[in-house]
Amino acid sequence: MKNIEALIDDGGDITVGALPPFDCVASAADGSSCLAMLVRRDGESLRALLKRLDDAIGLAWSDEVFTDEVNAK
Repeated sequence: MKNIEALIDDGGDITVGALPPFDCVASAADGSSCLAMLVRRDGESLRALLKRLDDAIGLAWSDEVFTDEVNAK
């Protein structure tokens, strides 16, 4: 999970936990932007959620695509 590691090494952070109405959300942010907010899928392991978060961070950095499953319509 190189992107998560690089983000944290550069002063960013990730958060994993409940965010009502969702049972589990994983988010990643750097000093100025929220890079990704992912909702844990039914049956998804925590490891798989963190892998998706790592991929979403990479996508934000490479293509400036910011994933937001929390506020998605």
